[in-house]
Amino acid sequence: MTERKKMGLATKIIIGLALGILYGYFFRNYSGWLKPVGDMFIRSIKMIVVPIVFSTIVIGIAGVGDLKKVGKLGGKTLIYFEIITTIAILLGVTVANVTKPGVGINLSSITKVDISAYTSTATHHTTTDLFVNLIPTNIVDSLARADLLQVIFFAVLFGVALAGVGEIGKPVLHFFQGVAETMFKLTNIIMTAAPYGVFALMGFTVSQFGLAVLLPLGKLVGILYLTMAFFVVVVFGLVAKLAGINLFTMLRNLSAEMLIAFSTDSSESVFPRILKKMEQFGVPKSIVTFVVPTGYTFNLDGSALYQGLAVPFIAQMYGIHLTFLHTLTIIAVLMITSKGMAGVPGVSFVVLASTLASTGLPVEGLALIAGVDRIMDMGRTVVNVIGVSLASVVMARLEGVFDRSRATYPLQPLPEDVESNLGDLDQLKENSVMTESFAK
Repeated sequence: MTERKKMGLATKIIIGLALGILYGYFFRNYSGWLKPVGDMFIRSIKMIVVPIVFSTIVIGIAGVGDLKKVGKLGGKTLIYFEIITTIAILLGVTVANVTKPGVGINLSSITKVDISAYTSTATHHTTTDLFVNLIPTNIVDSLARADLLQVIFFAVLFGVALAGVGEIGKPVLHFFQGVAETMFKLTNIIMTAAPYGVFALMGFTVSQFGLAVLLPLGKLVGILYLTMAFFVVVVFGLVAKLAGINLFTMLRNLSAEMLIAFSTDSSESVFPRILKKMEQFGVPKSIVTFVVPTGYTFNLDGSALYQGLAVPFIAQMYGIHLTFLHTLTIIAVLMITSKGMAGVPGVSFVVLASTLASTGLPVEGLALIAGVDRIMDMGRTVVNVIGVSLASVVMARLEGVFDRSRATYPLQPLPEDVESNLGDLDQLKENSVMTESFAK
């Protein structure tokens, strides 16, 4: 008798997503219980993000052990992030000016949402604040608030110092290795609940928004998704080719992660799995544990593309003609604010509020698109996840340490995974379950 094939996590998530949509649409009056279930899943993921970020960065930096090498890698990484996010912004602005999705929309037909919290946040964050606030005054407080910028900054310095003390620091390094592996194992445990969390989150989203709110803004949503698809296939495809990999091979390996990110609207929900999968894909741990957390803060490609599209869209809704100079100003402001707002809750709205205010456009326009922001944010999150994953490959290739022999589907287990028996090889063939490991 042949053994029945085990259903993979990706398949279970697709089923959960489909059932959630159906439940939310047909039983919207009985969807109140879905939100707490979905929130519990998201909270369970977020509780492990900070210890994984801190421990893996310390391990990765201590492995490099040279501040000059860390600085060199950091410089290359930030330059790459700036180039890609700028391309995303330019693409968004260009598409908005060509397709004009905001022209002809009746403003009275769109549901308006209070955005005062976002606009007040925007006025208190500048690019200067970003660099000042990079340095924590109390690392325990930063850890408690999950301020990833400050956590990353301290972890990098801690890792460099740990490498500098030599043999006496080995027990500390072993401690963080134990913490990281334990968190990876805890991630596997939590991920068994992913299909149920996805069901609850999708069901609640559909029950709340339905299709009515989408219709007046359907053109914006449709154009955004088509533009993001173009960006992934063409821009990321070209970058992947230059890096010597097949983009679609990487995407197949990340299928479960993309589904989770899409349905939960949170890139944090797949952070631990991205770390481990990209290491299995051929990126050394010292690279992936630095590039991915940094990318979660500075390389939100999907969010950058959306912001480039949304600003002209709001101007078009209000009948405001944007000159070429005005458009250049918007691009320049977005290039700054999209970095300066990193790590702020509701980052896309905060960036948009800041950009609209600084370019003289009506900030109130945000309230007009807030109703469909969740629908658009799910797609943005997927692009963000793909962007940070690909960035780790690019950096490994630039450093000359990328193992192309591992860039296959399905992923091969790492040697330590086999030895420690933490990997599930049967399920690995379907969705690369890990022993396992920042956006808006």
